[in-house]
Amino acid sequence: MVIALDLMINEDIRDREVRLIDENGEQLGVMPTQKALELAEERGLDLAKIQPTAKPPVCKLLDYDKYRYEQSRRERENRKNQRVVSLKEVQLSATIEENDILTKAKMATRFLQDGDKVKVSIRFRGRQITHSDIGMQVMHDFAERCQEVSTVERRPLMDGRHLIMILAPKAAKASFAEKKARKEAAQAAAPEEAKN
Repeated sequence: MVIALDLMINEDIRDREVRLIDENGEQLGVMPTQKALELAEERGLDLAKIQPTAKPPVCKLLDYDKYRYEQSRRERENRKNQRVVSLKEVQLSATIEENDILTKAKMATRFLQDGDKVKVSIRFRGRQITHSDIGMQVMHDFAERCQEVSTVERRPLMDGRHLIMILAPKAAKASFAEKKARKEAAQAAAPEEAKN
């Protein structure tokens, strides 16, 4: 059950009667709000309205300060685990030299290893547009150089005078040590399950 962070608690609850759930999740039934408040005070807990739209509203006995602390800790943990993927750009040209493409591929690989997507673009100048096949070949060559750490999310497509391709980082593979630890844990758990 999802409970909103800003609950109505104790004397803020103005309903005549409520359906009460105790701190262990047991249903205590429908009772007058005053009796529910007395029960909460007896147990040293707060009365919180968790489902105001129900008929009668559902209230629960809980330690509101502890509940708020747990909610904020959970939200902090979720924010910490979020990863914002940004789009970095690498610009090539149809007449790029070998050393330049190596430098750009190294830069793109670094972006991909950091977890960012890479937009690879070639801008055709003047009459270069008539030889877009050369640009396609440069794009395919670039994608091959980065294939260890990336997958092609959007294959090369013309957009006006630009040829654009998007590379996404490959899913992180578990290291050898992590795989070995998982395997050992599974083997240790198997004999225990056999005993039960």
